[in-house]
Amino acid sequence: LEAPLFVTCFQCLVTTSLCVLMSALSIMAPFIITFPRIQVSLGVLKQVFPLSFIFVGMISFNNLCLKYVGVPFYYVGRSLTTVFNVILTYFLLHQKTSVKAVTCCAVIIIGFLLGVDQEGVAGSLSVVGVVYGVLASLFVSLYSIFTKKVLPVVDGNVWLLTFYNNLIAAFLFLPLMYCTGEIPIVVGYKHLTDHVFWALMTMGGACGLAIAYITVLQIKVTSPLTHNISGTAKACAQTLLAVTWFHEVKPTLWWMSNVIVLLGSAGYTRVKQQEMLRAHQEATVSKRDEDKTTA
Repeated sequence: LEAPLFVTCFQCLVTTSLCVLMSALSIMAPFIITFPRIQVSLGVLKQVFPLSFIFVGMISFNNLCLKYVGVPFYYVGRSLTTVFNVILTYFLLHQKTSVKAVTCCAVIIIGFLLGVDQEGVAGSLSVVGVVYGVLASLFVSLYSIFTKKVLPVVDGNVWLLTFYNNLIAAFLFLPLMYCTGEIPIVVGYKHLTDHVFWALMTMGGACGLAIAYITVLQIKVTSPLTHNISGTAKACAQTLLAVTWFHEVKPTLWWMSNVIVLLGSAGYTRVKQQEMLRAHQEATVSKRDEDKTTA
């Protein structure tokens, strides 16, 4: 079924329905299941809407990227998330980044360009797919930052944010499906009445619920940066699995592009870890000196 937006829209509907179901079960059997009570608030919907808009953009560009490029190249195509994180942190949060961290971002960009070049050499380069991959990286960075900002709207409750986000996203996908011509494709799909098809779609929706919950939870308890870095590691593992699964043979320079991106990302992680540790130590020393002065 060549309708990625429809598939994602259905997953959002399944996620929303499961949240409503678990909320109802928690009321009927609170000793078995604990879940926040869902009462749709127009005020909350308005405040969550920007996040859902970014979420739809992220998923749409991600799916479109996978539509035009192979899964092995997906890692390189989506490798600029960390770079966009630095740029957006500067413009949205007004936080500067050290020279070491910027150098690591430069390494990631070199790996990205080398990967694009090698796809071109292999004759499998899709410029449209690369553009979608870059846009997906941008929206992933935006999504992680906005998630951190929007969480207080639902009192930090991960389940509630998952519900509101997927509810709004499901409606936002409808005009996109119409504009991209997916509705006739879905209507004419030959397996539309097949119960196995809908069972698989529902299972995908259940997985979507798990992914949505874990994503928001990770951003809540850590940071947008941590989420982006773990996403890079996930994409790297995905690349290795895809090459093995499809029995593909890649040239040395192609693998070098993946290694360069991974090293740049790992270096950036290490630099930020040291900076955060240094800032924590300085804050501890400063507080200790302040307590001594007060005493």
